[in-house]
Amino acid sequence: MATTINQLASVVVLLGLLITLKQEFTVAQTGVCYGREGNNLPSPAEVVALYNQNNIQRMRIYDPDQPTLQALSGSNIELILGVPNTDLQNLASSQDNANTWVQNNVRNYPNVRFRYISVGNEVSPLKSDTSQYAGFVLPALQNIDNAISAAGLGNQIRVSTALETTVLGKDFPPEDGVFKDEVRDYLNGIITFLVNTRAPLLVNIYPYFAYINNKANIDLQYALFTSDGIDVGGGIRYQNLFYAILDAMYAALEKSGGSSLEIVVSESGWPSAGGDTTSVDFARTYNTNLIQRVRDGTPKRPGRAIETYIFAMFDENQKNGDEIERHFGIFTPDRQPKYPISFN
Repeated sequence: MATTINQLASVVVLLGLLITLKQEFTVAQTGVCYGREGNNLPSPAEVVALYNQNNIQRMRIYDPDQPTLQALSGSNIELILGVPNTDLQNLASSQDNANTWVQNNVRNYPNVRFRYISVGNEVSPLKSDTSQYAGFVLPALQNIDNAISAAGLGNQIRVSTALETTVLGKDFPPEDGVFKDEVRDYLNGIITFLVNTRAPLLVNIYPYFAYINNKANIDLQYALFTSDGIDVGGGIRYQNLFYAILDAMYAALEKSGGSSLEIVVSESGWPSAGGDTTSVDFARTYNTNLIQRVRDGTPKRPGRAIETYIFAMFDENQKNGDEIERHFGIFTPDRQPKYPISFN
């Protein structure tokens, strides 16, 4: 009898270990952002097929494009669905507007695996092109979250917003990370909302831009995950710039009442052409190493996989901004990989 009990106990322990490993593997699955600012891109159905062929199990889109949502139905690909910045005022102004948005873009697609809704992308009161939207982010978050809860989906879908790391006033050493004084009032309401709803904060993290803007002090290999790392004191060593930026964001959150929050890296990548320190080889090195490194934790949060989304699936030849903005794709528009990359 004792042997049987011990065997059962061993089975329970093994099952628990397998469940834990499966959860960690699932979190570590790297997704890819699917932008559509191009006139030569494949159809949404072809894109979904390409995700499946390459075992890419998560996608981020930036607006509720109906053909894309239709193509995702039944695919089992988990989705971050974006609310465009231009829609924020409408959703902030009325709960009915938010209810209608959720009905049209979420409830009408019961076979799409929505994971998060990103209410706005990189809105900051400090940026001339987004400052006009800053006052609408929090009420839009609240209205969309209310609509999701009213639809009975509150346990399935988390509502958040995506920030960029320029909101940091200090980011090195990472433990000294703090938000700029000018954005604290804006962020405090968002952080309180996320803490109360237990949703993660979405953050777009680009070591490429951090390196380009500070080449005198940042080593290229450190940005590409290929250095031995640097000591920051207290026996702590950072192997790469990605970890350092992420932990600076965590430190800033802790100083702003957000110590319980998880960060989902909603964009990260390296351009393959179009500017300083861009090449297919640099992009391959960065993205290949990123997929490996996010399976591990940072010095601040060791042993915890980092949910991450590579930007982007394709080069987008109509994307605004500098030339490099059009060269972040890991696939060419004819669906060929620019370089070998594995999501298994």
